Amino acid sequence: MLSALRGPLLSLLKEPPVRRLVKPLLRALPFSVDVKSHWDAVERPEYLFGVLYAAEQAKRDGHAAVSVAEFGVAEGHGLLVLQQHALAVQEHTGIAVLVYGFDSGSGMPEGTGDYRDHPDVWKAGDYQMTEPLLRQQLRYGTTLRIGDVGVTAMTQPIAAPLGFMAMDLDLYSSTAAALRILLRADVAHLRRVALYFDDISAHYNHRFAGELLAIQEFNRTSKDVKIDRWHGIRAGRPFPDASWLEAMYLAHNLPAISATMLTRGPARMR
Repeated sequence: MLSALRGPLLSLLKEPPVRRLVKPLLRALPFSVDVKSHWDAVERPEYLFGVLYAAEQAKRDGHAAVSVAEFGVAEGHGLLVLQQHALAVQEHTGIAVLVYGFDSGSGMPEGTGDYRDHPDVWKAGDYQMTEPLLRQQLRYGTTLRIGDVGVTAMTQPIAAPLGFMAMDLDLYSSTAAALRILLRADVAHLRRVALYFDDISAHYNHRFAGELLAIQEFNRTSKDVKIDRWHGIRAGRPFPDASWLEAMYLAHNLPAISATMLTRGPARMR
C-alpha cells in the first residue's frame, strides 16, 4: 500500500517527526518484505536488506537459488534472524535462499597481542556458542559450519552462488581469512555480493587494524574481486541516517560484470 503512494504524502511520511510513528506500524502489520526493508521495520534491517538485494539480483540473472552467510555466529541470535529473513525473502521472490553460519564454536581465539586484532577490546573466549541448543533452532536450508573459519571458508561446499555475507568476526585476522571465500574457484557468487561489516563504526577502529585493514588488504591482493563502500545506498530511504548503512559494502566481481556486458549489452546493465 505504501509503495503506491506518491508525491507530497509519501514525503510527509518520511519526515523525521512522522517516520518514527510509521516504522512500528509497518513492523506490526503484514506489509511486504520489500516495504519492511525500505523502512527498516525489522530486526537487523541490514540482514534483510542484504538478503533481498542478493535474491533480486539472482532472479534477474536467472539463478534459482542464492546463498547468504554470517561469519561469526557466537550465541546464534544473528543467524536465527538471518534464517527468518531468508525465509521471508524466499517467499517474496521465489528464489531459494540457503543460509550458512561460520564460527569456531569456542568464542574468540587466543590472541597474539597483535594490535591489528584489537587486543585492547577483545579477549579469548568471548562470544562462545552453545552449539546443541543453536542447532535445535535451525530450519531446513540453514547450515552451521563449525571450525577454524580460515579452513571452513576455504574448504566447505556452498550449494548456490553467494549473494550476501554478514561479517561479525571482529578480528582482523579472522575477517581477512573469511574474505578469501570470495576468491575460491569452486564457489560461485553473484556479480555483486552484498557485505555487512559489524565492527567498523566504533571509535577504536582505523584503517590500520580490524575489518577495515582486512578490506584494504583484500583489495590489494585480489585482482578480479574488489570491495568498496555501497555508494548511493542512503538515497530515498526514510531513515538515511541509520548507522548500519555506513557498514554496507559490495564485492564487485569484475570479470563477471564484463561478461554480462558482452552478453546483454550496455542498455540492460544493472
